[in-house]
Amino acid sequence: MGLIKIQSFSFLFTILILSSSSLPHLHRHNRRHHRRNSQLIPSIFHPPFIPSNVNGDWVLLHESIGVSAMHMQLLYNNKVIIFDRTDFGASNLSLPQGKCRFDDEVLDVDCSAHSVLYDILSNTYRPLMVQTDVWCSSGALNSDGTLIQTGGYHAGDRKIRLFSPCDGDVDCDWTELPQNLTVQRWYASDHILPDGRVIIVGGRKSFSYEFFPKTMDDNGGVFHLPFLVETTDPMEENNLYPFLYILPDGNLYIFSNQRSIVLDYVNHNVLREFPMIPGEKRSYPATGSSVMLPLRLRQGQEPVVEVMICGGAWGGAYVKALEGEFWRGSSSCGRMRLTDPDPKWVMEEMPSGRVMPDMLLLPTGDVLILNGAANGAAGWENAIDPVLNPGLYRPDEPDPGRRFTVLTPTTIARMYHSSAILLPDGRILVGGSNPHSTYNFTGVKYPTELSLEAFSPPYLATQYAHLRPLNQAVDVGQVISYGQQFSIMFTLPFPQPDAEFMVSMIPPSFTTHSFGMNQRLLFLEIVGVERLFMFGYRVVVFAPPTRNIAPPGYYMVFVVHQGVPGHSVWVKIQ
Repeated sequence: MGLIKIQSFSFLFTILILSSSSLPHLHRHNRRHHRRNSQLIPSIFHPPFIPSNVNGDWVLLHESIGVSAMHMQLLYNNKVIIFDRTDFGASNLSLPQGKCRFDDEVLDVDCSAHSVLYDILSNTYRPLMVQTDVWCSSGALNSDGTLIQTGGYHAGDRKIRLFSPCDGDVDCDWTELPQNLTVQRWYASDHILPDGRVIIVGGRKSFSYEFFPKTMDDNGGVFHLPFLVETTDPMEENNLYPFLYILPDGNLYIFSNQRSIVLDYVNHNVLREFPMIPGEKRSYPATGSSVMLPLRLRQGQEPVVEVMICGGAWGGAYVKALEGEFWRGSSSCGRMRLTDPDPKWVMEEMPSGRVMPDMLLLPTGDVLILNGAANGAAGWENAIDPVLNPGLYRPDEPDPGRRFTVLTPTTIARMYHSSAILLPDGRILVGGSNPHSTYNFTGVKYPTELSLEAFSPPYLATQYAHLRPLNQAVDVGQVISYGQQFSIMFTLPFPQPDAEFMVSMIPPSFTTHSFGMNQRLLFLEIVGVERLFMFGYRVVVFAPPTRNIAPPGYYMVFVVHQGVPGHSVWVKIQ
């Protein structure tokens, strides 16, 4: 297999062990409606929390971070940008002294934060300052790991904002660019492209797409997309926050309402349209969620491409919810292989109906479905009956009746404007929920949530600790090239005579309104596995072959041993 034997392995034990001992500590804080000041907010240190439930565990990280986690983006320096909107009124977290926004549409002077930077390892956060309204906006990381954040509401609906990762610099903050988007982008979706640009698609009354940064070929900056007009329902829309995926041929898959197409965004042509998904509507405000199932990479072979969409609501559910009648959310999921000669939706049933779910790809290739409500639609006061139990879906299970598992419930309702993202240690960060037009903490069925939780999927249970890879390190450093062969070194807590490994590669997604933009999972081709010493291993893999398979940027690389992932390491592919 062409493996090179390593002469010394002691360096493996000098790497910081980012395993269960580095999980953020269980934390309790002041009541969520108390105003927080602007310094770095620390956690209270307790013995490390180690998950023990084979159906998953929940930990309350903070009772209040001062803002509601409507949007979340993980960065490669293990921090998370969280923000809600500026027209809620004052938040419960102050900006640093001397920082205020003026002449806002709600407040003449607003000295509160509407965004925070959360540090995963220390379980702390600090306030950030956004200049214009980021409500219902979109985003993607560029190839350097900078968040390109687009659109929003009113004064923010054409804005382009940047946030670049920084360490140890409490002054780094949001930057708002002087140039604007061509048209308003409110409820749009973003995706990084193979050439490193970001495409912004749709939005309310914006039946078009555009790019950032723009090029000389952009022909005025905006391109009409009739498909978005065709998928608009009267009175309801049901075509906002379209689901986007870059395909292995470099074209863009777009799903809206119940229909989907492949767009050649270079020549601005629709290349094909797929069958409609049966049953309910799937796009905002009849909000479902979606993932592209893992791409399994093999040299010389095109990967099978399959999308999955779950949840949503019947047409008319939004209008009925405005009248106080809450229809049952969809319990159906559809899977379609885009690479089949004659693609068709294959339908399955979830354990319960769900509108406004979040779907996340786990390092194992399984899908976690969480958050949302059993009845209603997205929007202010438009849903009831929170679904507290996450569901785990195993796409490779041969028996469809055994693919879903109901997991441990949370105690916190995560309704409209909640979000969730995968963390580098395999946990899920969960926050938000504000089905009100302002912050509202009392006298309502579902108060505004400022809390932040972590969910540990079953693979983090203590029963599987003996299988968990530790001390993961990449032999070539952080930067890899397309098609490159590289090695990942790691240890196991105990010798494993029948060790079986997978290596998954996942970019950090921008999550809002039940969709993880830029989410994808690549199972890398394994060239070989070498046992270096009693506890030490090296797995050799091929990096993704092209930019179409893996757009340039930062990815988390997980070693998965017998269904149990270790803590990831960050790599940058370019």
